[in-house]
Amino acid sequence: MAEASDRFGSRRDPDDPGDVRAMPMVLHIPKADPPARSALLRAAATATALVCLDPRVGPDGPWHDEYTAWLDARIRKVSRRARGAQWTAAQQVDGITTTVDGASARVHVPCRLRDLDPRLRKLQVEGTDLPPDDGTDAPDPDALELWVDGALDMTVGKTAAQVGHAVMLAAGRLPFETVERWFDRGCPTDVRIADAGRWSALIVRGDDVVGVRDAGYTEVAPGSMTVLADLRSIA
Repeated sequence: MAEASDRFGSRRDPDDPGDVRAMPMVLHIPKADPPARSALLRAAATATALVCLDPRVGPDGPWHDEYTAWLDARIRKVSRRARGAQWTAAQQVDGITTTVDGASARVHVPCRLRDLDPRLRKLQVEGTDLPPDDGTDAPDPDALELWVDGALDMTVGKTAAQVGHAVMLAAGRLPFETVERWFDRGCPTDVRIADAGRWSALIVRGDDVVGVRDAGYTEVAPGSMTVLADLRSIA
């Protein structure tokens, strides 16, 4: 099995915390009618892929400089919760929104923490948890399968960041033609919780599986493998 940590880039963290770069992720979690957990994670994963593969991150695109500066450092994503007017305001900040089975997530262009748009800065990092569910009964046959280690019991916010890492790793490992075809289909994903047996079977699969190993800043121990992307699912 291939694996990578969230240390994508070669630069060490800056001394000033305000200069740390992160990709903001906003999860739409209304109080009265919250979305299904699995659908929200699929929306977050797909939105991440769409931002990372968007032509605007290309050499001549308006997102290029911020995006490539983020790639050069440790890859960080920060999830926040929004509802009502806050969610509406988040749509006005550069990024891409994806909706899956009524669940919506918006992933924004990475930036330095000190430069985070005030409309996003005010959103809560806490309160992003939702009860588990069984996922969709009929996943998209073109979806990239992402398996989350159920033993880690991560919150939705933490898991959203991890599946975001996983789609980036998968896109980097797959042939260009496969990624291009997946992008043209809207980068569908299928996020599932893996029990111990499923997780063990995936780990030994070989290079057609890529895993995310977390730095351990929040919720999980350093070096924890959090998500496995099944490359064969869209090969």
